[in-house]
Amino acid sequence: MSDISRSRVPRRERGNPLRLRGGDLGNALGLAGGDSGEKSPSEPDSGARKWLLTGIRYVLPVVVTICGLAIMALGSETDLEGGASIVSAGLAIYFLNWLYRIGVSGDRERDTEEAARDYFAQHGRWPS
Repeated sequence: MSDISRSRVPRRERGNPLRLRGGDLGNALGLAGGDSGEKSPSEPDSGARKWLLTGIRYVLPVVVTICGLAIMALGSETDLEGGASIVSAGLAIYFLNWLYRIGVSGDRERDTEEAARDYFAQHGRWPS
């Protein structure tokens, strides 16, 4: 995209068109509700959503890593390589979750900064 065409496109619309923004990922996974405020029958409550996220972020990587360590401890010499692979898979799950959370927080910070700039453009002062 050239600089001329880029300047005509609003900032919010410039990103990767394939990337899901904000709550769209939760909507795509069926974890977030719509704007109506009513809960659909298929939508899990916030407690179930919290447990699901905790399970995926922390419990799943720990279980996979512990299983890999058990295979390494109880298996033969050839099982060491397989167990090490499973341990590395558990660590990869954890770090991918961590990287995703960092990326989402960057999107939130960008949206906050953009809202502050819009406020400044309208009112002539930076919001406190």
